[in-house]
Amino acid sequence: MTRAELARIIYEKVGLPKKEAQDIIEIILDIISQTLSEGESVKITGFGTFNVRKKTPRRGRNPQTGEEMEISARRVITFKPSNILKSAVEKAG
Repeated sequence: MTRAELARIIYEKVGLPKKEAQDIIEIILDIISQTLSEGESVKITGFGTFNVRKKTPRRGRNPQTGEEMEISARRVITFKPSNILKSAVEKAG
């Protein structure tokens, strides 16, 4: 699903003009992005939680050459779905 498809669904279900629906989606995504970039979690009740995790540096191996290398420390985003979302996906499948 794309941003345009989300805007179209909001337009159809709520009746907002398409431009306003697109603006709302952009604002929500910007807020989520900004919050995660600050290292904070984003919890959406009934949907799930986005977390920022810090990974420490570690030894790894280049799969093409087999050469050992250092994988640098980094921050990654993780998502843990809520039980409501899990059961909805399970029922649909």
